[in-house]
Amino acid sequence: MGVSRCDQSPHWALLQAHFNASGRDFDVRQAFATEADRFAQWSVAAPELFLDLSKNRIDAPTLDLLLQLARDCGLESQRDALLAGAPVNLTEGRAVLHTALRAPAGAGLHSEAVQASLSAMLAYAESVRDTARSGITDVVHIGIGGSDLGPAMVVGALQAYTQPGLRLHFVSNVDGHDLAGVLRDLQAPTTLFVVASKTFTTQETLANALSAKAWFLAAGMRQADVARHFVATSSNTAAAAAFGIETTFGFWDWVGGRYSLWSVIGLPIAIAIGAENFRSLLAGAHAMDEHFAHTPLARNAPVLLGLLDVWYRNFHGFTSRSVAPYHQGLKRLPAYLQQLEMESNGKRVDLQGQVLPYATSPVVWGEAGSNGQHAYFQMLHQGTDVIPVEFIAVKKPNFGPHVQGELARGLADQHQKLLANCLAQSQALMQGKSYEEALTEQAPTASKTLAPEVLARHRSFPGNRPSTTMLLDALSPRSLGALIALYEHRVFVCGALWGINSFDQWGVELGKALCNKLLPRLSNGDAGGLDGSTAGLLQKIL
Repeated sequence: MGVSRCDQSPHWALLQAHFNASGRDFDVRQAFATEADRFAQWSVAAPELFLDLSKNRIDAPTLDLLLQLARDCGLESQRDALLAGAPVNLTEGRAVLHTALRAPAGAGLHSEAVQASLSAMLAYAESVRDTARSGITDVVHIGIGGSDLGPAMVVGALQAYTQPGLRLHFVSNVDGHDLAGVLRDLQAPTTLFVVASKTFTTQETLANALSAKAWFLAAGMRQADVARHFVATSSNTAAAAAFGIETTFGFWDWVGGRYSLWSVIGLPIAIAIGAENFRSLLAGAHAMDEHFAHTPLARNAPVLLGLLDVWYRNFHGFTSRSVAPYHQGLKRLPAYLQQLEMESNGKRVDLQGQVLPYATSPVVWGEAGSNGQHAYFQMLHQGTDVIPVEFIAVKKPNFGPHVQGELARGLADQHQKLLANCLAQSQALMQGKSYEEALTEQAPTASKTLAPEVLARHRSFPGNRPSTTMLLDALSPRSLGALIALYEHRVFVCGALWGINSFDQWGVELGKALCNKLLPRLSNGDAGGLDGSTAGLLQKIL
């Protein structure tokens, strides 16, 4: 398989030497001036999307070395092991087979079981969508982490495909204000609750589910009605039954939480967009799986993004990456990607438990454009840190069938403005503005008493700030599925080179354990054995 991690490859040292010689001072503007075909050379077509990498600090020699590094680390064999169902989650002894969930019938591992589970879940979703029979107008999905972020993001993104008269709500925070705000405008007889917890023991989810049940019964519903108005997506059918739930959709231990929206955890997605569109979501992801599995590394979209991440994180030392989707439907994508990437690759030891001498996951953050321009883009353009930016643009808007006439024309014009803003921001990050340029300008809002030389320094931009642009023809179930799968595989590529397990999350467990120990202290006031800060805060809370 090759070396177990990237720094053990001879190409790691060669990359460092290359970075010191030319990579550190690489200027994208100069590259465009000398490479007439740079855009064509650094663009990649993948299923449902187009990827422009040309504004990044990368050239052919850099990519050649990164590809050699990937081969040294056995990236292709690691990928094949993942897709073949090998137990690549070594610390938990599990396969990682979210790709099997979106494979066509007969084409993936565990296909018979996967298709049976999918069919049952979609049939139930369709029965809920038949509101004349179900009587359901509101669906409240209760989960947290991977059981919430994926479904909430997808439902928000595909609003144009949702059914009028059927509203979806998502509750995740153990803070009761989250649930209380949702329940305020609902009626118990027309509300369905979906409780999503693999173990049916997740503290936040179970607390919200119990409170929702109390609200439901207090509204005059009977205990017998719980079975019709509560459904679970969980492997612990016994615990769900003890709660009063009779309809439970289970799944397997090879489905990780942050990769679970393709499974029965996607029930709220299926209820929102329907069975046919849910299958399109799966089909788009499967198309990206096939691209990842079979496309040569040099033209493989997830591989190229992952290699660029390693180049930026470990050689340039960039500590974060901003994701700026220029589509309101994708406003929750940065939050979803935070878990996908930082929970997967936020690791400090390799597969053998040895402390790593290099950095792993960057901080992933962002906001939907054009809102982000009026919030944090100032720092991207003129701040002291270089932060690579990922722009996601959608060519064709889809406002839904209710938008007609003059409104449709006005919103289409707004979409053109949105796209222009997206292109302008990536252009501005790259080009910047020199001191000399700023000195010749007349800024109407600038102080009239400030020396022109001082003002020009305030109004100059360093430029050469890298960005990637992803372009989708339309935001559809199929294209969204492909986009999500692209990010999933990119995360795997980085983890494979860093020699870490991208599929466990032990760092999450410590806080949970300490919370369970602290909880009774909030009732009994016992601060014995606690550190001074925690003891002091406990007393302040009591």
